[in-house]
Amino acid sequence: MRSTHRRRATATGALIAAAAMLSVGVQAGSASARPDDSAAAAAVKAQAVRNTGALPVRLTPSQRAELIRQATATTAATAKDLGLSAQEKLVVHDVSKDQDGTVHTRYERTYQGLPVLGGDLMVDTAAGKTKDVLKANSAQLQGVSTAAPASAPATAQGQALKAAKAAGSKADKADSARKVIWMVKGAPTLAYETVVGGVQDDGTPNQLHVITDAKTGAKLHQWQGIETGVGNTRYSGQVTLNTSQSGSNYTLTDTTRGNHKTYNLNHGTSGTGSLFTQTNDTWGDGTNSNAATAGADAAYGAGVTWDFYKNVFGRSGIRGDGVGAYSRVHYGNAYVNAFWDDSCFCMTYGDGTGNNDPLTALDVAGHEMSHGVTAATAGLNYADESGGLNEATSDIFGTSVEFYANNASDPGDYLIGEKININGDGTPLRYMDKPSKDGGSADSWYSGVGNLDVHYSSGPANHWFYLASEGSGTKVINGVTYNSPTSDGLPVTGIGRDKAQLIWYKALTTKFNSSTDYAGARAGTIAAATELYGANSAEVTNITNAWAAINVGARAGGGNPGGKVFENTASVAIPDYPGAAVTSPVTVSGITGNAPAALQVGVKITHTYIGDLQIDLVAPNGTSYRLQSSSSDSTKNLDKTYTVNASAVAANGVWKLKVQDKARQDVGTITDFKLTF
Repeated sequence: MRSTHRRRATATGALIAAAAMLSVGVQAGSASARPDDSAAAAAVKAQAVRNTGALPVRLTPSQRAELIRQATATTAATAKDLGLSAQEKLVVHDVSKDQDGTVHTRYERTYQGLPVLGGDLMVDTAAGKTKDVLKANSAQLQGVSTAAPASAPATAQGQALKAAKAAGSKADKADSARKVIWMVKGAPTLAYETVVGGVQDDGTPNQLHVITDAKTGAKLHQWQGIETGVGNTRYSGQVTLNTSQSGSNYTLTDTTRGNHKTYNLNHGTSGTGSLFTQTNDTWGDGTNSNAATAGADAAYGAGVTWDFYKNVFGRSGIRGDGVGAYSRVHYGNAYVNAFWDDSCFCMTYGDGTGNNDPLTALDVAGHEMSHGVTAATAGLNYADESGGLNEATSDIFGTSVEFYANNASDPGDYLIGEKININGDGTPLRYMDKPSKDGGSADSWYSGVGNLDVHYSSGPANHWFYLASEGSGTKVINGVTYNSPTSDGLPVTGIGRDKAQLIWYKALTTKFNSSTDYAGARAGTIAAATELYGANSAEVTNITNAWAAINVGARAGGGNPGGKVFENTASVAIPDYPGAAVTSPVTVSGITGNAPAALQVGVKITHTYIGDLQIDLVAPNGTSYRLQSSSSDSTKNLDKTYTVNASAVAANGVWKLKVQDKARQDVGTITDFKLTF
């Protein structure tokens, strides 16, 4: 996908590319795809975990399958224990286990036999007892009529075809449609999920999912089931590849990594083409004119990505089931994209402009296949803030794969697509230290960040990862100079990339769900860091400060550089939905001129499900600043400092904290509202 042409999509592949020079792949047998296996041990040692019980168990595929079997056998009992209605059933999506015996089981739900989109939940158990339950949406799933008007399917198809046409598809009918319950946002709604195929306007396969309200015909949501990337590969030097031999022929089949195969589409756009096969075990010659060069690069990228997840996190393959994906190279004609498709469990690479630059780069592989990991675990919806987090997850792990490879031809860095020259001037596609340098990404969170394309709304999380890993300010890493700012002007000390990536992985696999937003990501990573390193550890302090540095939450200990404080500690009860909004006022006086560009808004609310709350700051002149939209964040109680650019309004007067409960069942109280000028 070209940097000037982006669109929304879901967790099956994504925009990224990078480069390095892959010359020749040689040798069969037990040789590794990795040039330096010592990096694996070094990465694990660098994590320096205090509580090793919080680390994931290195499950074999058969051990994971047994945990899934056990969970599946008890879904009815689990649903009853959770208080689900008789019309709801649970379906096991994934199971992981910590070294202390905690088992994390992810479930999807059905209601009267219909799939419930956004109804996913996770149950943590230890010694047969439930420790925690994390729901993507806490709304009650009951009383929803599953009867739809006879015209609903046709209306839904019309909506889907219209949306697909806008994306460049020429399809005249939908590939599939099904009735579902939609509860990604708000109350459960009967809907249709319609999928339109064909191709998008840049030649990428189309897999557009459109959600339509079954009763009103209104479009509720859409996402692209194929996620695309851009690149201009320059390969990764001479590497060793694990291949297979049958008689006098060798094939690009890696039997040590789930039987991963690499195919040559030879400019086709469907099927698998032909498996790379030849009579010697030297693949490619480092030039684009040799078709096997791209094949060797793709096989190398798949192998390093497999090794990264296995050696650093104990994960056996993309799904954790020991099954290898497959790769296809030379897709289409002059196709400047690469994409992961979860439906075929495969990676696909185009050959770039003029068919001169195959997109088979190392961090393309790491980024794209990490979409498969996200789909197999948290399933982050590829839209709104969760979509940005999905895309950032692939940037984070694509970058981590590049560092892990320890390849002298392409040293690890925090620049995305630094060698593809997609902008024509040698600049990278994205910058993790200061995302806005690409001209579109956000450096920090703000209330409208979820409205950006996911490749831009990923910016704050990418920035968080850099700050958590390396800290703020100017520094040189592997020959690249970085200068990372913070939204609050305060410094951040990094904890190291190995710890930061471990914390993100644990949060992704045990804390995040399909609707996790930035606030939820903060809570999830802090919880993961607490389990790994301890509640009062430097790691928890530093990642908390890294979130504050991108305007998500307060500094550890509520740190604030000072200023004049105006506070209201009177309790204000928040009525349950559909009750009216309530306010807590503070009167500001003695301040000259307008409010600051970094007005600190301290909010403390006791509530059993803070995701129910919509929170606004209302200035004396009536200007409203959205602090938090309602979400699926199941955290109890809120103690957070927001940063608001209120420089356009006068400081003095009555400011109000406005809070409204947007979902039923949970209630709470505003206990403190504070403004620091």
